Amino acid sequence: MRALSAFDWVALVLVLIGALNWGLVGFFSFDIVAAIFGTMSAISRVIYALVGLSAIYLAVVSPSLTKK
Repeated sequence: MRALSAFDWVALVLVLIGALNWGLVGFFSFDIVAAIFGTMSAISRVIYALVGLSAIYLAVVSPSLTKK
């Protein structure tokens, strides 16, 4: 098992932000990213894209994070 790099931590935080946002959307119909940055503004689209890329990155590297 390897230690988490700074990039791994950033990806993990972004995925957690995305998960919390989707939880808010699902339970309360409230999109916090859109509320802060505007509905589909350039910055909100960048945040959504970074969350998605982080999820793909973690899906690819997660097997190497759990190997002993």
